Amino acid sequence: MEKRILVIDDEQPTLRIFRMLLAVYGYEVHTAENGREGLAVFEAQRPDIVLTDIKMPIMDGIEVLKSIKETNPYAEVVVITGHGDIDLALQALQFDATDFINKPVRREVLEKALKRAEERLAISRRQEEQIALERGTEQETVVRVRGNVSALTVPRLRKVFAEACDLGAGRLRVCFDDNVSINGAGISALHECLRSCEEHGFRPVLEGLAPNFRTVFEMVGITRLADMSS
Repeated sequence: MEKRILVIDDEQPTLRIFRMLLAVYGYEVHTAENGREGLAVFEAQRPDIVLTDIKMPIMDGIEVLKSIKETNPYAEVVVITGHGDIDLALQALQFDATDFINKPVRREVLEKALKRAEERLAISRRQEEQIALERGTEQETVVRVRGNVSALTVPRLRKVFAEACDLGAGRLRVCFDDNVSINGAGISALHECLRSCEEHGFRPVLEGLAPNFRTVFEMVGITRLADMSS
């Protein structure tokens, strides 16, 4: 299966160059000539990577970046800048752009930006594997936790708990697989997520915790927000 990529630029020659280059790299290439059209293509195709010019009519690249991140925080967006646009490039990085590349685009610079985007996507996919939302029954939702819960996985943890609360099932189980590790940042985030569950009227059940983590959870007050089950 080819990897999908979207290129948004108001210059047709630039789009043609990207179509040729990215096809060689094995991407299924989609294009759009302005930001508004680009967002429509993004909604329809859901590419993992987006390349967008930063200065365009109708909607500029910063607005495109922010809209894409609201729709899918894990999409990787590389902004294309012109000479002297460093302030806009820094602004894009503040909104979690993966990288920025200057026009005229050099092949080696593009390759490095794509490599970084692919590496970040791989990390995101591992996070999705580590913390997953499962629908048990109509009355029950399950959050499955695997691997290592750390600062890197905190955004995923918050997202999954928010989705679980939005589902509105009567019961929420948080199942920890064997050998799960949770560091300080993970414990703080879990406490925050459980407090949010309480505000939504849920009292989750935590299952599968090793005895040492059960002790820690009691010390930091997590047991006041959730029930423990072996």
